[in-house]
Amino acid sequence: MRSPSAKRIGPGDNYATISNAYLARKVEKIPFWQRLIPLPWEVWPSEARLLLALMVFWSIAGLFILGSASWWVASREMGDGSYFIKRQLLWLLASWTIAWLAISINLKKWLKVSKLCLIFCIILVGATLVFGSTINGASRWLIVGPIQIQPSELVKPFIILQSAYLFAQWERIKNGQKLMELSLFGLLILLILKQPNLSTAALLGILIWMIALAAGIKFQNLFSAAFLGIAIGGYSIARHTYQLKRVTSFINPWEDPQGNGYQLIQSLLAIGSGGWFGEGYGLSTQKLLYLPFLNTDFIFSVFAEEFGFAGSFMFMTFLILIAFLGLRISLRSQNNYTKLISIGCITMLIGQSIMHLAVTSGSMPTTGLPLPFISYGGNSLLSSFLIGGLLLRCALESTGLIGGLKIKKKFN
Repeated sequence: MRSPSAKRIGPGDNYATISNAYLARKVEKIPFWQRLIPLPWEVWPSEARLLLALMVFWSIAGLFILGSASWWVASREMGDGSYFIKRQLLWLLASWTIAWLAISINLKKWLKVSKLCLIFCIILVGATLVFGSTINGASRWLIVGPIQIQPSELVKPFIILQSAYLFAQWERIKNGQKLMELSLFGLLILLILKQPNLSTAALLGILIWMIALAAGIKFQNLFSAAFLGIAIGGYSIARHTYQLKRVTSFINPWEDPQGNGYQLIQSLLAIGSGGWFGEGYGLSTQKLLYLPFLNTDFIFSVFAEEFGFAGSFMFMTFLILIAFLGLRISLRSQNNYTKLISIGCITMLIGQSIMHLAVTSGSMPTTGLPLPFISYGGNSLLSSFLIGGLLLRCALESTGLIGGLKIKKKFN
């Protein structure tokens, strides 16, 4: 029976009204499925509702895109066309569990464990240099039984959390503590460069820089950090011959069409073959062993060939909508922590997607970045869903009904 004080509420009500009604409804009997989420669905902000729907769509569409891209190769090499889809589906179920945990757990608790998780991931990244499995010239994976662990993917959510934790109270902590925290970030990026993995190191550097920018760090410091990052990236390219060849082949891939320029040329052929409306779902020809890494690093090329300019434009519009929702969530945040976490989450998801599209279209040198929610790989899925779940949690805490973080006077 409905409590007399529990008026019907909706997302259009102000937060004071919602709060009173929400407290009154605690005594009501609610459906079981609503007990699994931290707030009743009817009081979820519109941004959170739409973002959740888009995440569901993104992940399910990703299965279909992966199925088209990998079916022929899986049939030829594995003897089972659904080989990659079945494994991706298992990882997808596990990833949605991770996203549910992210939505259900208070951001304050996430921030408490972020530093410990970051340090653990740094140790794992360092372990790849000693015990890692070398694939395609890079030591990025740790093999544990049948599972491949890529620490540089798993560390991304914790970099977001720890960066937000640091920069939200930047003016309140001592210089020595600032240096120690920044040293952790620097150590992680250097270890990833050592693997070598320039693209992920650059992405993490951009992420930290964007969070610092949103926190209002002095522009002089930001400029110095950007200059240092560019210098380190340039040194890494000059030091590793294969990275230098990738940069030169990016400028003119037809100079070595059967060597360093092969991947980009095949990707451009796939995108160009799509025309305005594409060849049709499942009808890509470049995926027939012409295009390398077609279910991971170049999966967008297959999508562009099958759905053409129209499909590619719709996908980019989709990314803009996700970015807009992330910005709205950030603007509605009630404290600096939530604001910076949401900025970090959206920078990672959209930034990585843009870099993937830039690589496949020849707008930047060839790198090994997966397309979030779409490319094959459990590590990428787990990381992306945890980041998406944290963004949803930021939206829920922006209502003021749950969570609530206060700026501490002392950095722990």
